[in-house]
Formats: sequence, C-alpha cells, structure tokens
Amino acid sequence: MQNGQDLTLKPSLQLEQFKHQLTKSEQKIFQYIQSHPQSIIYDSLTEFAEKSRVAEATALRFFRKLGYSGFQAFKLAYAHEQSADRDEKSEHERFSAQIKHSMATTIEESFELLDESTLSKVIDRIDDSDDVVVFGIGASGIAGLDMQNRLMRIGKNITVVTDTHTQIMRATSATKKTVLIAISLSGSTKEIIDHVQIAKDKGATIIALTNYAKSPLSSLADHVLLSSYKENPLDRGSLIAKVSQLYLIDCICTGLSIKNSEHAQRIKHEITQHTTPKIY
Repeated sequence: MQNGQDLTLKPSLQLEQFKHQLTKSEQKIFQYIQSHPQSIIYDSLTEFAEKSRVAEATALRFFRKLGYSGFQAFKLAYAHEQSADRDEKSEHERFSAQIKHSMATTIEESFELLDESTLSKVIDRIDDSDDVVVFGIGASGIAGLDMQNRLMRIGKNITVVTDTHTQIMRATSATKKTVLIAISLSGSTKEIIDHVQIAKDKGATIIALTNYAKSPLSSLADHVLLSSYKENPLDRGSLIAKVSQLYLIDCICTGLSIKNSEHAQRIKHEITQHTTPKIY
C-alpha cells in the first residue's frame, strides 16, 4: 500500500480504476500506455513524457497518483504483469536460439546507430588526454573494467571508478583536462547523473555510452555514443545488454589502437613476451 492505493492490483487494473479521475494531461498518458503496452517498459522517462506529449513532472505525478514511487517502479510492476500474462508458447522455444538472435540483432542495430563522426571525436579526445576516468555502476562498471583492460594492452592507462562515494571524490577533483566516460544503459542512474554533473561543473569533457538519446545523461554529455539494446526492467544486467556496451567499447579501443598503431603493437608485443613464460 502506498499513497493510499493497493499496489497488489495489476497496473492495468489500477489504470482502469483511475481513468475517470484523470486530468486532460493525464488522459494523454493513459492513452499512450493503452496504445503502446509492449513498448513503454523500454522507454526512459524523458522518452515516455515526449511520446505522451506531457512534461516529465506531469508524468511523475501521474504515476505517484497511482501509488508508485515513480516511472521506474511502474515499469517494473507492468513488466511483471506482462511476464505473467505471456503466452506459454515462448517457454517452449529454444532459448539458445532466442539469445543468439537477440545478440546478433543488438550488434547490428548498434552498428546502425553508431555515428562515425562522434566516434572519431571521442577517440581523439581520449587519445589527447592523460586524465581519462570511467564511471559505471553494476554491470556498467564491469563493462568499464573491460575497457580499462583493453586499453592497458595498447599502452593507454585509464581509471575506472565503480564505488559511488569514490566517484564523488573523483568528480570533485576533475579539471578541464579530464575526460569522463559515463556508462549507463538507461542514462537515468541517479548516482551517475549526480556525479557527472559535478565533473561537468569542473570543466571535464563528458562522454556518454548509453541506449537513450533522450535521457538525463545524454543531456549532460558533450559526446554521446548510442547502443541499441533497451532492457526489460526484469532483465537488468543481462549479458545481451552488456554486449551492446562492449560493442561501443570495442569500437573506441580499436580506433585508439589504429591511431597509435606503432606504440600499440610495441606494447602488445612486450606484454606477450612477459606473459608467455607464465603459461605452461
């Protein structure tokens, strides 16, 4: 129970109960949800508000009126309802084939979204800086560590910060020479947004790796690289989502390696020399 409402009811039933009490703006939201039941769970708040033709604040008030803490809480409940109502046929399909198809589609669509001009600017900016830091939380933090490992192998050292308190300290010490790469699928992770804002106020260059062109993170970034996979709220941290991030990271790392090919090849060769004796 929240705000006097029974949250044990399905979201669809709650919507029906309240549709006669909605304002004109709230009616727009109701109509959009009714017309796009499958897609709204993949929208960011910014996208949802724009598609519903209302302000973000109006959308938030709508979901709080229903008894939810916000849009994300509603999406999670709505995704649970859709999952429970899904046709059992999907349970009998080969899950391995579904995963293969999802991964292949994610990379193909991420390729279509990739702006080569932005990628080139990102590569140049990272290459020119000696103070590159990556912020990520959860699965996005793991992707950041993979980026650190890839770049270390070609002689480019960066810092990855996954602890939220340490991110605050690192953002506070940022300067105009700092390049901050923020990784967030949703582009709406509150801690990342808050800490990126601190670094931006210090003059840092912000690079966002996200799935949403219209999100709080994208609005703060100087450069945005988009991937295509939009997570179901029930599947956060999935490997397919990580693949979409790793595709962008691979593009950046490969671009840096090509730009500094002689140095990168020398470092790779030396690393191989030092690691080969460690293998039986």
